Amino acid sequence: MGLADEIAQRQQLDAAWVRDVLGQSRFIPAVARYIMPPSAGTAKNWAAYRSRFVEPKRIRAGLAFWEANERWLRQAEQMYGVPPEIVVGIVGVETIYGQQMGNFRVLDALATLSFDFPPGRRDRTAFFRQELEQLLVLCRSEGLDPLTVRGSYAGAMGMPQFMPSSWNKYAVDFDGDGRVDLRHSTADVIGSVAHYLAEFGWQRGQPTYFNVAAPVEVRDRAALLVPDILPSFTAEQFAQHGASLSEEGRRFEGKLALIELQNGDAAPSYVAGTPNFYAITRYNWSSYYAMAVIELGRTVGALHAARPTTH
Repeated sequence: MGLADEIAQRQQLDAAWVRDVLGQSRFIPAVARYIMPPSAGTAKNWAAYRSRFVEPKRIRAGLAFWEANERWLRQAEQMYGVPPEIVVGIVGVETIYGQQMGNFRVLDALATLSFDFPPGRRDRTAFFRQELEQLLVLCRSEGLDPLTVRGSYAGAMGMPQFMPSSWNKYAVDFDGDGRVDLRHSTADVIGSVAHYLAEFGWQRGQPTYFNVAAPVEVRDRAALLVPDILPSFTAEQFAQHGASLSEEGRRFEGKLALIELQNGDAAPSYVAGTPNFYAITRYNWSSYYAMAVIELGRTVGALHAARPTTH
């Protein structure tokens, strides 16, 4: 088994252990199905997408999570600059605060995508082989049994759904108990999500987006949409292309991206995304995901702020 020996050599792991672990992995047909993109012609619909995440069950669970972990949320904001509503939004969208962390054996999921990546989409075999390697590194460093670790069909784990490489790079022992636990320690989850976003460029105090009326001219609108979610234009350049920013947006000195959110047969929605909006998309490369995170966190935050304080 060439890959096992390569991993063992690269990571200074016991070769017999790596061969034994990989030898016990199993092909999971469901994983190969789930990794495929939606069928061509599937219309995007922001309103429908939003309704899956900004809904009563997640909102209630988010409020309870915020109130139980306010200390850690504030500490993470002080350390990394990421406000509580963004962390709360991410953990809510990802797993409903730990209620849905995935029940695939991560070893099987990653092995399936490493050795039998399905045809019909861009091949990501190399990515998943790297994640399989990082899973073994993680299990050895944290004393986990690789045969029992559970997660999503793509190999993401814990309340924040970190891939193994992200766990190894960005997860932090925020409660100081000597280990990183993203399944049970809400402190570690909160600190790790905030640290991840900070590492990907989160700017303290910066909004995630500004309201904007998109250009009426198709050519101008198309020009602003070319870079997709990457902030590439100044507020002045937005104006030159006929986009009308909010007053706060016009004063913004950084780069912005015109974010288009399709609404099925209805007219699209638009916002002007800042570098902080882009930082959220480093978690999941989707403007719809980022907006769901922002809106869930904002909704929970408003409810939290409206609650009477007790002493």
